[in-house]
Amino acid sequence: MEELGVAVVGFGWMGRVHTRAYARLPHHYPRLPLRPRLVAVAEEVPGRAEEAAGQFGFATATRDWRDVAADPRVRAVSVTAPNFLHRRIGVAMAEAGKHLWIEKPVGLSAGDARAVADAVARAGVQGAVGFNYRNAPAVEKARDLIAAGGIGAVTHVRIRLFSDYAAHPETALTWRYERERGGSGVLGDLASHGADLARFLLGDITALTADTAVFVPERARPTGATAGDTRTGGAERGPVENEDYVGCLLRFASGARGVLEACRVSVGEQNAYGFEVHGTSGAVFWDFRRMNELVVSRGTSFQDQPVSTVYVGPGDGEFAAFQPGAANAMGYDDLKVIEAHRFLRSIAEGRPYGATLADAVRGAVVLDAMAESAASGNWVHL
Repeated sequence: MEELGVAVVGFGWMGRVHTRAYARLPHHYPRLPLRPRLVAVAEEVPGRAEEAAGQFGFATATRDWRDVAADPRVRAVSVTAPNFLHRRIGVAMAEAGKHLWIEKPVGLSAGDARAVADAVARAGVQGAVGFNYRNAPAVEKARDLIAAGGIGAVTHVRIRLFSDYAAHPETALTWRYERERGGSGVLGDLASHGADLARFLLGDITALTADTAVFVPERARPTGATAGDTRTGGAERGPVENEDYVGCLLRFASGARGVLEACRVSVGEQNAYGFEVHGTSGAVFWDFRRMNELVVSRGTSFQDQPVSTVYVGPGDGEFAAFQPGAANAMGYDDLKVIEAHRFLRSIAEGRPYGATLADAVRGAVVLDAMAESAASGNWVHL
């Protein structure tokens, strides 16, 4: 088994998730011809990279991501830094010949995502993107069911991504709430996953109209380094510059219609992510909080047709790499292990598996169109 030197740039929560995924790969995919070796970690917050090296075993810790780009031991890089750094770091890593696993939304705009995608293509390296929800075996099973005509012709879909992570009024005014560093708000954070799920399940989106809103207009500025959704008692307050909520109507190339809603300040909602897809003869429902289940309605009754719960098992997606039988639960981190496996398989075989930079560009085009529509009040054609 060949060793592959990997690095992680940005070591907040998502950097930890990527690191754990690399460490677990040999356990779940022992036949993968590449074994990741943790070479370097970069994080600008003082002491955080050294802490990561001590806990996870990175050979080198640095505060400067440029050290990673220049390190010949590193062949693949995870970029889990804030959004405004995605383009700069992603392009630099590709130009340095590093394979790239980068978190969504890949920058602040479709232009940023396209710049990273172009750099990856020019360099001839592999590029993967963190659209993890499409990796759930139940989601892949739903996609197969829809594609096979199992619920008839799709008529409409509803995709929801509601969370309360920013609902507390004392949540700090971090980079996520600033246009310059975060770009969009819930659009880039949660709606990016919704746009990817819509495309993954139903195909291309051709037109949309959207509305956005800010419900918590001010937050306290942090007094020190932050991680995740830090609360602060700081006296100085500043404006929230990007949206808390988006609601969007979608039209698909197939003729199907859709609704996508996302909100980061939904009190009483914790990771309430999922979809409902309706067809001419059935329907399929998925809730991330019951990640390993699908609710399915199929048949010829049309009216009063029953629904049943289906537990995914070893024949669905990558389930067999984690559990031996149906209804044994998988969790969020497992989705990132699947993502890491597809990234390394892409490197080993020289062709893409899983979500790619092309998917990131298409998703970013949808997000830009949502922002344009919200500003103009008009339908936008893609």
